[in-house]
Amino acid sequence: MATMQTAQALDAAERVCAQRGVRLTALRRRVLGQILKTEGVIKAYDLIHDLSSQDRSIKPPTVYRSLAFLLDQGFIHRIESLNGFVACSHPGEAHETLLMICDGCGHIDELHPEHISEALDRAADEKGFTISAKVVELHGTCRACRDAARERRATP
Repeated sequence: MATMQTAQALDAAERVCAQRGVRLTALRRRVLGQILKTEGVIKAYDLIHDLSSQDRSIKPPTVYRSLAFLLDQGFIHRIESLNGFVACSHPGEAHETLLMICDGCGHIDELHPEHISEALDRAADEKGFTISAKVVELHGTCRACRDAARERRATP
């Protein structure tokens, strides 16, 4: 994400927090900023490394608490299959999420298809299951990687 977009996203997060009566502390803001700047998924220990400096080390529990806050506020998503985090494309809004993760380049597209959500609700109802969260992760190959592979195969 470009610097200007990152700054705008951080300002938007600050406004959402103010509306909700919660604080986007300096560390939470730094963690969110680093996630916003990262292309694809970032893991907690990468965040700890990236945010620590030679004169100041950030401890894992501090980062994990910041991540929990950002998750609770809907600013980021946890990518379970990759054990990492990614910025939400609709921060602060309650929504179900479908994430398409390219195994080639790591690009992630976030979608919000209504029909899938309804299908999951029906399936859960049929089994007497109560859903607490809906995040669907799909792994595969994005168009750019697929086209690049096709070009490599076509070039002698």
